[in-house]
Amino acid sequence: MSKNISFFWHMHQPDYRDDSGFLKMPWVFLHSIKDYYDMPWLLSLYPSLKATFNLTPTLMEQIKIYEKYGYKKDNFLISWIKETKELNEKERISLIKICKSTQFDTMVVPFERYKELYHKEEYSDDELNDLEVLFMLSWCGNYLRKNNSIVQELILKQRGYSLEDKERLLKSLINFIPKILPFYRMILEKKQISISTTPLNHPILPLLLNMKNAKISNPKTVLPKKYMSLRDDAYKQVDLAIEMYKKIFKKEPTGFWPAEGAVDEESLRLYRQKGIKWVATDEAILFKSINKEDEELKYKRYAFDGVFIGFRDHAISDKIGFHYRYKKHDEAVSDFMSEIKSKKDDANIVVIVDGENAWEFYKNNGYDFFIKLYEELSKDEHIKTKTFDEISSLKSENLKKLHPGSWIYGNFNTWAGHSEKNRAWELIYQTKRDINGCKVDEKKRALIDKHFLASECSDWFWWYGEDHFSDFLEDFDTLFRSHLSAIYRICDLKVPTAVLLPIRESREIKFSSIKPKFNITVEVDGKESSFFEWLGSGMIDESRVFSTMDGARGVMKKLYYGEDENYFYIRFDGDVRRFLKEYKKIKLHFKKLKYMAEIPVQKSFKSNTLQMMINKIVEIRLDKKIYKNKKKIDLKIEFEDKFGNSEYLPIFGDIELCSDDYEKNWFV
Repeated sequence: MSKNISFFWHMHQPDYRDDSGFLKMPWVFLHSIKDYYDMPWLLSLYPSLKATFNLTPTLMEQIKIYEKYGYKKDNFLISWIKETKELNEKERISLIKICKSTQFDTMVVPFERYKELYHKEEYSDDELNDLEVLFMLSWCGNYLRKNNSIVQELILKQRGYSLEDKERLLKSLINFIPKILPFYRMILEKKQISISTTPLNHPILPLLLNMKNAKISNPKTVLPKKYMSLRDDAYKQVDLAIEMYKKIFKKEPTGFWPAEGAVDEESLRLYRQKGIKWVATDEAILFKSINKEDEELKYKRYAFDGVFIGFRDHAISDKIGFHYRYKKHDEAVSDFMSEIKSKKDDANIVVIVDGENAWEFYKNNGYDFFIKLYEELSKDEHIKTKTFDEISSLKSENLKKLHPGSWIYGNFNTWAGHSEKNRAWELIYQTKRDINGCKVDEKKRALIDKHFLASECSDWFWWYGEDHFSDFLEDFDTLFRSHLSAIYRICDLKVPTAVLLPIRESREIKFSSIKPKFNITVEVDGKESSFFEWLGSGMIDESRVFSTMDGARGVMKKLYYGEDENYFYIRFDGDVRRFLKEYKKIKLHFKKLKYMAEIPVQKSFKSNTLQMMINKIVEIRLDKKIYKNKKKIDLKIEFEDKFGNSEYLPIFGDIELCSDDYEKNWFV
């Protein structure tokens, strides 16, 4: 008997349009040229393999905007295509911010000129022009790099780009966008893929139906004040998503990915009423529904109230989403295949991964990984890839109840409970109450509904609170509140001050890293001997960087580092007890030295060049003799657990150790 594996690639972007219809951020366009075509294209190279893609309505609608208007509705592209000397100061600052938001190791470093410009603080017009073009080229996916002559030509050029180069590049990329959705439809008709969708604006549907679901899922959750049911909106979110799917793919959808895998019993009944045959969520929902956490149980097939549910294998999915980026592609594929082969015959393995954001952390945008993975799967007769349409048609076991929750910890705390998240909900509720009885014509009523549905997008609540960090937090906050402001204006009502004020204003956003200020000398005893011992050190707060979805990353929350004349010091803060129990090695990778120091995880360790003590914290002292007189060394720290899995600090880039010009040159 064979094992069935169902890949599910989730493609989503929130609605970046303001009330004037302009896109305030360029991520739909950038992922369109990098991921939205590349992912199904890579699968199509192996016709015997199958997978499922989820395309959200807000994503498809914005792709259609680029098809219709080209770059003329995208604020970033409008600035990008200008001659740099014509940019005003605000435009320059915004362009530089976005052009320096690219993942450094995998997207910037391959372009020597981009790497050269990346860390500059000020740019001449020519330098900024090069930065803009290289940024765009770094976002061009493998399909474009292999099949688009203009992209190939400009990658080879590397520097000295002209306005004509920019115009040719942008025209070529805009012309590419209309090929994306038809390509999905073509391979859907060949039955190589299933395509599902999501309620219109990617809302947490169970919270729209009943905010009490947040407390049912986690009794410690604090609910928003004066909450109300948004059931009518929930039904509109589903109906409009089905309508858009039919318009694009000329058929009814058979499956839904509930935004963030958020489910409850009422939402499943709603999906069934609308003709949806299957949904997907995380294994945590299964375990909480059956009150048993047995790894083997998740490989069976389940349904609730006539709707098939695919339960995401959390560990395997997270390996693709978060961990394989650090491995060589052949090692990653070997590990994946071993995982699949270790499952019992007739196992149904569901792998659900964000289909766009992970690959920029892989070398070559994941191309080598996918080619190797698909080659291995196509050769293995005992592993069958199946679409969700296929797997959902097989006999399933009926669940007696369904726990309300999402794919993150099996609850809704990422979207409700924190004061900022609750404040966003409260503003929606207040706006509903304030416009109750507002008399407008049918056209304006449709606009009001559109803004309410957009304000219910899960992404806004994701970025409120302290669990996620982005350089664009203020932009997301502004977009959320702009929808509510528009509703008041449509009703000819004064916009309340509460809607105009930033929700995040009450809390300072701190950077996730601090550079060392001066030399330190540390007594390596596994505890903070005094307040002053690590004062002046560098610090990286990983909890500000990694996602809550990446549950395995969290054993060590903070990294401190510094040096004196003879030694380099490292400190880790986090769950020390768990670290001692579950991990076996710390590896210090000094890239430019081609040297790696390996330390066993135990309470104390000492060698000729290093010393470590673990007590309340982890402290390491490393002799500078290993530097071999080099002035700059890149350090990456690897934690290997007892099962051979690894996680790395820092998650982005490396620590650059400098033995000269100390104050000026330390950076991460």
